[in-house]
Amino acid sequence: MAYDTHTGTDGPEPVTDWANDWDWLDDQWGERAPEIWADLRAQGCTVAFTERYGRAFMPLTHDAVSAIAHDPEHFSSFRVSVSLPDSPVRKAPPITTDPPEHAAQRRLLLAAFSPKQIEAKEKPTREYCRSLIAALDGQDIADAAVDYSQHIPVHVIAEMIGVPESDADLFRDWVFRNFQLAPRDNDVKRALQTEMFEYFNALLEARAADPRDDLATVIVNADIEGEPVSRELQCGYLMLLILAGVDTTWSSIGSGLWHFATHPEDRDRLAGLPHDDPLWVMAMEEVLRFYSPVTMARQVVADTEVSGCPVRHGEQVLLTFPAANRDPAVFERADEFVIDRRVNRHAAFGLGVHRCLGSNLARMEVLVALQEWIDAFPGYTLDSRAPVTWANGQVRGPRSVPVRLR
Repeated sequence: MAYDTHTGTDGPEPVTDWANDWDWLDDQWGERAPEIWADLRAQGCTVAFTERYGRAFMPLTHDAVSAIAHDPEHFSSFRVSVSLPDSPVRKAPPITTDPPEHAAQRRLLLAAFSPKQIEAKEKPTREYCRSLIAALDGQDIADAAVDYSQHIPVHVIAEMIGVPESDADLFRDWVFRNFQLAPRDNDVKRALQTEMFEYFNALLEARAADPRDDLATVIVNADIEGEPVSRELQCGYLMLLILAGVDTTWSSIGSGLWHFATHPEDRDRLAGLPHDDPLWVMAMEEVLRFYSPVTMARQVVADTEVSGCPVRHGEQVLLTFPAANRDPAVFERADEFVIDRRVNRHAAFGLGVHRCLGSNLARMEVLVALQEWIDAFPGYTLDSRAPVTWANGQVRGPRSVPVRLR
């Protein structure tokens, strides 16, 4: 067995057999995950297996991923990340709740993410993107991820929640520890959960005493069907908004910026287009499909099968939405980026009742960020002198995209 239960000098062994010993935190995953899924399909593997986190399965077909996402009777959202079997769990509603409780918890946040609310945020988001671009004035070289994409979702979600943007480095540290370290290390996960709970508990105490026009105030005063929401759930909502609203979106933006830096033929089709040209939306949706950043998980709560493979109570299943988006049985030219793909019912925002609550917000941020960057730097290219680095694990995306701006 090729895993350990701690982070230390002797880390886990690299994966050599992705069909029977996969690891989404292996260094190969970040840069090569689509190749890995394609190789497994070519071998005839539809469900990969590992024991690095206990017994866990990774389906590769759209049909299997969709079936699991629509089956809370056998697959619970109690645990949404593949991790060690005794990993501590803290509620982060509504994503960690199964029906029927899920619907009422989701309604608490729906209004804040309605199309009307998101439309009102487009102009200030566009202005913020332009301010980041203005800060690069006079530079010939930049990091499109570090200098641009990683700032945008932090700015937007911090303003929505009501937390200071000056805590951005703290939020990025939480993201790193939660997605890169915690699945392998229960001590890291416990410490992170405690730290985040204390931070948001203090915020909620402040909003109870001094209400403001932000989501923290909405949540501290919320009730579900006439019953007050517990402080544990209140903090869980805010933890989810930071973890799900930051890394996921900056990974999509960064992936798009990387793609257009390395595919000038696609970049040139967008450069100079008015923002209401339909190609912009098609390109944005293809970025979401082709570079889907988010993989979720479910815990098996009743014995069943996945693509004919038996799975048993207590085992884990990786919901590989990105792999589903590359399934050739569902998408024509699935492993090609087709900038003007007209039929694109991708699963980048998930499937079933847990489909991403913030999809309207994410789409707006990705579209605006790409438009403003390509407007400002229509001929930008990758700077091959510095490496592109990718994060692996639950949220996969570029962490460094060195570019030549002109």
